[in-house]
Amino acid sequence: MPEFTRRTLLSSTAAAAAAGLGGIPSVAADSDADPNAPYVDGDVELFATTALGAEVTGPFVFETDELLFSLQHPSTDNPAPYDKGAIGVVENYTTDEDFEELSVPTTKAEQGRLRTAAGDYNILAREGDEIDGGDGALGVPRTPSGERVDSFDGSRYSDLGHNPDMNQFVPTNDDGTEGYLFTNFEQSPGEISRIPLSRGEDGWEADLENAINLSSLDAFREMDGTRIDCGGDLSPWGTPMPAEEEYSHPLTTGTASVSDMVEAGTGVGIRGAGHFFNRPNPAGIQDAVGELYGDDAWYVQGYWALSGVELLAYYLGAYPLDQQQTGNTQMAIGGGGKFPNKYRQGYLLDIRNPTGEEPEPMKYYVMGRASWELPEVADDMQTVFGTSDGQDKGGFYKFEAEEPIPEYEDPADIRGTLYAPKRTNVPDEPEAPKDAAIELEWLPLGTATNGEVESWIAEYDDVDQFDYLQHADTPWAKDYEQALAEADREVVENGNKDYIADEDIVEWARQHEQNGPEGVDERLRRVPFLETRAAARELDSTVEFRKSEGIDTDGNRQGAQPGDNMYIGLAEVNASMADTEDDLRHEQVDGGMVYRATVTDDYDVTRLEPAVVGPNAADPASVADKTPLNVDNTYVIPNDGRVLLCEDADQLGRSYPNDGLYVYTPSDLQ
Repeated sequence: MPEFTRRTLLSSTAAAAAAGLGGIPSVAADSDADPNAPYVDGDVELFATTALGAEVTGPFVFETDELLFSLQHPSTDNPAPYDKGAIGVVENYTTDEDFEELSVPTTKAEQGRLRTAAGDYNILAREGDEIDGGDGALGVPRTPSGERVDSFDGSRYSDLGHNPDMNQFVPTNDDGTEGYLFTNFEQSPGEISRIPLSRGEDGWEADLENAINLSSLDAFREMDGTRIDCGGDLSPWGTPMPAEEEYSHPLTTGTASVSDMVEAGTGVGIRGAGHFFNRPNPAGIQDAVGELYGDDAWYVQGYWALSGVELLAYYLGAYPLDQQQTGNTQMAIGGGGKFPNKYRQGYLLDIRNPTGEEPEPMKYYVMGRASWELPEVADDMQTVFGTSDGQDKGGFYKFEAEEPIPEYEDPADIRGTLYAPKRTNVPDEPEAPKDAAIELEWLPLGTATNGEVESWIAEYDDVDQFDYLQHADTPWAKDYEQALAEADREVVENGNKDYIADEDIVEWARQHEQNGPEGVDERLRRVPFLETRAAARELDSTVEFRKSEGIDTDGNRQGAQPGDNMYIGLAEVNASMADTEDDLRHEQVDGGMVYRATVTDDYDVTRLEPAVVGPNAADPASVADKTPLNVDNTYVIPNDGRVLLCEDADQLGRSYPNDGLYVYTPSDLQ
C-alpha cells in the first residue's frame, strides 16, 4: 500500500508547502520513516479554507454536480458576510472538473473570508435571516406563545442559528434543480430548517419567504424538540435523517464504567454529566463539584453540553420561574410545567413527508441514544450504522431492522436489534495508526420495537428540576442553596434516582452475560436503548473510538451497497485510543485519521483500514499546513469515489488558523 511519510514530505515538498502549492501525494514506503508520520493512501488536495473561526459542515453535492456546504460558527469579528453562520453553494464549478489546489491563507484578509480553489462561494442563507413570511428567523426556535428563545437569560450551547451543520436536499423535479434543503443547527434547543431552493440560469436561489423552522411544528414539540442537531444523511427512501449529538449523556467520566462506581460505593471522581440533566442550572455542576470536593474535584465529562437545557424547557412551554428583571435566578423549573425528558434527546431522526405542507418528524428510539454525528443507511433499508462523537467512549454502532424500514406502516412497529462493536485482533502493544487494521464483530445489546422504547421513555416525562431537589434533606423552600448543594452531593455519590439507577445498568449487564440479550428481566430491557454508551461499556465492547465523526459510503445516492467503501473520520487519536487498557491501542496522533471499510455482501462492516492519518502536535508547519487535520465531516462525491474531508481543526503546528476542505482521491482511483 502506498505511503506518505513525514521525512519524505520534508525533503520533497517543503518548498511547495511554503509556497502554498501541491497536494499530499502517496509515495513509496520508507522503512526508516517515523511510523506515526502523516499517511495517505492516495492523494489529498486543498479545495477550500473557511473564514476565521469556522469549520466546513454539511457538504452536499446536487444532481448538477455543484457543491453546497455550511459555514459553521465563524468569528463574529470577520468582515460581513463571513461573520454569521451561513449556507452557500460553490458556483461556476462542478465536482467533475479538475482544479488547481488552493494556497494556504497567509494574509489577514484571506483568513477572514471563505476561499475556494475554483468557482465562487455564494451564500444562500445566513443565521437569523427573516423567513416564513416574516414570522420566523432562520435557526431561532420560539416558545409556544411566539417568543424567541434567545430572548431568555440562561446558559447557551451556542448562539442560535450560528452553527448550521447537516444539509440534505430533497428534489421535487426530475433533474434535481428544484426542491427543499433541510439544514441542522447544532444548538439547544435544536433546529432543522426547510428552505425551498431552485436553480435558474443565474444559479441557485433560496426562497426564504417560504422557508420554515421545523421547531414550530406541533409534532416537533410533542417529541420534546431536539438538542444539538449535528450531521445527517438522506435515507434510501428519500427522507432527511438528522442526528442529535447529545454530548451530555455520559454517566461516567474518562474510561470508567458504571460498575466502577457501584463497586466503589460512590461516584466521586467518576460521575458524568448524564446524572445532572434536571439539575437547576445544570451546566453549573462543574463549579459545584469544585466547591464540594476541592482538591478531589474532577472533570465532569459532558457538563458543558448541559448548556441550553433550560432554553429547551422554555421552547417546550415551561413557565420561566427563574427569569427575573435581574436575570436568571437559577430557581428550579417545573412544578407541573413542561420540562424536557432527557431520554427523549440523543437520537437519529427521520423527516417523513419532507415535501408536504407539514413535514412529519420522528425519532428512531430503537436505534439507541448517543451523541450521534450522523447515520449511514444501507441499501437494504434495514441496516443503519451510526457514529457517536465524544471523548474516551464515543462509538460506532449498528442497528438491524427485521424488515425494510419503509415497509412498516407505523414507525412505532419498527423492530430490530442494536449492536456495539468488539475488536477481535487486539494488539499486545500500541501500534502506528497507519498499520492499525481493526477486525470487528458485533455484540447484540437488545431487541425491541420503536414503540416499546418510546413507552419506556414516557415513564420519565414528568421529571423536572424540583425532583432533583428532592435528593436533599433540607427542603428547598427553607434554604434553596443548601438544598441544591445537598442534592448535588447525593447525586454525585449515589446517582440520580429520577433516572435509570446505576445498579440496574450493572444488573442488566450481569443478566446479559449469563442469559444473552433476550434473557434479561423485562424491566431491564430499556437499559441499552436509553443508556447505550454505559451499556456497551459494561459488556466490554470497543467503544473508545476517539471523537467518531463523519461516516459515508461511495457508489450512488441509494445507501451503502455491497462492495462500497465506507469512510469514517476520527477527529483525534489519543486518550483512551492511545493506551493499553482498551482494545484500540493506537500510537497517539493528535491530528486524527480516516478509516475505510468495505461493505460486505450481507451489508455488514467487519474490518477498518487506515486511509488517511493526520499530523501530530509537534509536527512543523511544512507538514501540518498540507495535511488533513482533525477530520470531522466526510462525504463521498456521488458516482465519483473521491471523498470530501472537512476539518474541525485544533491547528497544532500550522502557520495559519483556518479550517479546510480537502478532496481525497483513494489510490485505487489514481
